[in-house]
Amino acid sequence: MKKSSIGIVLTALVTIVGVSFMLLGNKITVTAFSTKPSQETIESVTSADELKAYFERAKKELSWMNQSGMVEQESAESAVKSESSDTANSTGDHSTTNNQVEGIDEADLVKTDGEYIYSTLGNGKVVITDIRDPKKMKKAAEIKMEEGFYPSQLFLHEQTLIVLGSKYEPYPYDEKADARIMPMMNGMTMLRFYSVEDPEKPKLIREVGAEGYLNGARKTGDLLYVVTNVQPNFWIMEEFDGDVLRPHVLDSMEGEQPQPIDYKDIAILPGAMEPSYSVITAINLSSPADNKVVTKGYLGSSEQLYMSKENLYLTSTIYEASTSPNATSSSMIWNPGNANSELFKFTLDGTDVKFHSSAKLKGHLLNQFSMDEHDGHFRVVTTEGNMWDEKNPSKNHLFILDGKLNVTGSVEGLAKGERIYSARFMGDKAYMVTFRETDPLFVIDVADPAAPKVLGELKIPGFSNYLHPIDENHLIGFGYETVAKKNPTGGEPFILTMGMKVSLFDVTDFENPKEKDTEIIGGRGTYSPIQYDHKALFQHKERNLYGFPVVTYDEIGKNHYIEYQGSGALVYEITPEKGIVLKGDLLKAKKEGEQYGEWEKEIQRMLYSKDQLYTLSMKEINKYSLDTFAPTGKVEIE
Repeated sequence: MKKSSIGIVLTALVTIVGVSFMLLGNKITVTAFSTKPSQETIESVTSADELKAYFERAKKELSWMNQSGMVEQESAESAVKSESSDTANSTGDHSTTNNQVEGIDEADLVKTDGEYIYSTLGNGKVVITDIRDPKKMKKAAEIKMEEGFYPSQLFLHEQTLIVLGSKYEPYPYDEKADARIMPMMNGMTMLRFYSVEDPEKPKLIREVGAEGYLNGARKTGDLLYVVTNVQPNFWIMEEFDGDVLRPHVLDSMEGEQPQPIDYKDIAILPGAMEPSYSVITAINLSSPADNKVVTKGYLGSSEQLYMSKENLYLTSTIYEASTSPNATSSSMIWNPGNANSELFKFTLDGTDVKFHSSAKLKGHLLNQFSMDEHDGHFRVVTTEGNMWDEKNPSKNHLFILDGKLNVTGSVEGLAKGERIYSARFMGDKAYMVTFRETDPLFVIDVADPAAPKVLGELKIPGFSNYLHPIDENHLIGFGYETVAKKNPTGGEPFILTMGMKVSLFDVTDFENPKEKDTEIIGGRGTYSPIQYDHKALFQHKERNLYGFPVVTYDEIGKNHYIEYQGSGALVYEITPEKGIVLKGDLLKAKKEGEQYGEWEKEIQRMLYSKDQLYTLSMKEINKYSLDTFAPTGKVEIE
């Protein structure tokens, strides 16, 4: 999409303050916020006039941006967002995706059925690798995508490979008038269905798409659900008919050109006023070449996604603008106010997705692990406010809601001046890590939906970005070690992030959680995808193995220069009895004079089949023995 220079400046300003497209894609309100009861009604759109009226109201809601000389010409689609899942919540003889919810599969870069590995690792293609014979691993096939299509995630359903990706179309032209006849759509999220009955000859059997960027995708049984977000070109709605305001969809069974969603399939989420859609697409995979694709567009943005077998939940951030008499529209660009949340619940009945209810909550959510559904109740943790605001310090909350999204109980005001870095719900317990100077791990009893309570708290240096359960009494935390440095001005100490930290938490005594063991990897600058993408975790339950890719750095000399040390992967045996024990060191030290690693060979995923471990990068797949971790094979990916 073309943008005016003013629009580009706006994008840069908004990105600097860390909210990116959210100022356009979410609500701006000026009213005092409090946790509100659920709303169960939804307004449908019946005509082009009603849809146009909605966007006219949305334009007025954003008028403060015009008053400060800004133009609302940045599409939410331009914010790159990718949905991540785990890789290897495994039992049996091969890896499966380490999903958040049992029975709900998540899209990932890599899938395997134990005989073939299917991967798309940022090289614009899908590679199928034959691993049936451990001694003769070989590339079986390669699906090259045309220019303009970018594969990003995969599902494997029986003998169907589903490739999710983004596609961008050029402006169509009227040759006689030598002019554009329709404004360019936002990019489309495409689903390409391939028959892999013969994996060496994958066959494209269908292509469907929905306008917008991918928010998330989930699969349960034969049912696939995909959520996209799109902001239409509403600022030029006076120049074109209502089609410019409707999200477009494509189904190769219906034709080659995208078509706008029917008005009957468009509705307005409660309280929505932002000029964007959450588009939900559903298909039954029992016959992917023939079954009907059902797509619905909901006016209202969405960010985080959580799904159980019965329900799908989306969240949206609400920015509460300052009510101070000194506040100006330009100052709101830099400080849009407190971020609160709206929660939307949809029921799932096959491909029939229906809005159920909504609720408003104080604070904003970190990620999908901030949410959980259990025994008919929905649990969520949020951070309210800014941790650097001394006059109104941040605080953290846990809310429990019933099936209609009415709050039944809460714990509020935890860890003032800190924010949530990770959370995990495990049955009747919730675990939450906050951080500012130390890492409090909170253990919260959520067995009684009306009376949740904090049972225990553990304060240790560092913090965990991701919490992974071993059993009901033990957790692994993946994050960073930190140190406090004296502030020469006499203020709060400086907190420096050091090496990567793996912690084993023992919560057998809920009132006295313990950090039973730790492992520090590398020094300052060291990182692993597991710290921001839970899909990067390798797990072999029977062997108690946990692994992850890692790139190591360390401080060198008195000037504290951070220097690249090497990259690869590490595999640990982690048990309550033995703690954290290194089993496989697959790190490769830097070559002499090497300042940066070969990013095309940096490991992105790990998986296993039978007694072999596989590491995958953009350029190669390496194979190791799960018994000795000695290398046993390699396949180059051109």
